[in-house]
Amino acid sequence: MIWLNDEDFVRAKVPMTKKNIRFLSILALDLKEGQEFLDIGSGTGSISVQAGLCGARVTAIERKEEGVNLLKENAKAHGLDLRAIHGLAPQDLPDQVFDRVFIGGSAGNLKAIFVYLEDHLKTKGILVANFITLKNAYEMLELFKEKGYEDLDVELIQTAKMDRLGLMRGENPIYIMKGVKA
Repeated sequence: MIWLNDEDFVRAKVPMTKKNIRFLSILALDLKEGQEFLDIGSGTGSISVQAGLCGARVTAIERKEEGVNLLKENAKAHGLDLRAIHGLAPQDLPDQVFDRVFIGGSAGNLKAIFVYLEDHLKTKGILVANFITLKNAYEMLELFKEKGYEDLDVELIQTAKMDRLGLMRGENPIYIMKGVKA
């Protein structure tokens, strides 16, 4: 398994899931070779690229054109061929069934995304999401419960990195949430 560092991605001003959070999220997804993987709100594609390096067949959707372009550039730089969709979830998502789904951004459409997943995430499929706000994390937890997801796991991760002066600079705390579709 090849684990990429943040510096291995072209980022510009598009959001990116940072290394420590990316590693924990990929581990929570428990990806297997050949699985169908959907990345909703892919940003720069750091999760998509890492999932592709795990052997997953990746479909990624991003609403910002700059993000889609960076996703394609980052995938190409790491020798991956993935499906990139410029659009909004769930209305622009394909009529396809997935083994694993990651939500990095929902554009306020979490409830509609869960409706889409009723028919498009396999039973026993894993859904992992990252949030920075308590409001979104709470909404996700309520949707997990409402839709009957099992094996729920919620973690709040806080990391800090040393800057060039040797000072520790805290990153945003991130909720990593996981559920298994019943």
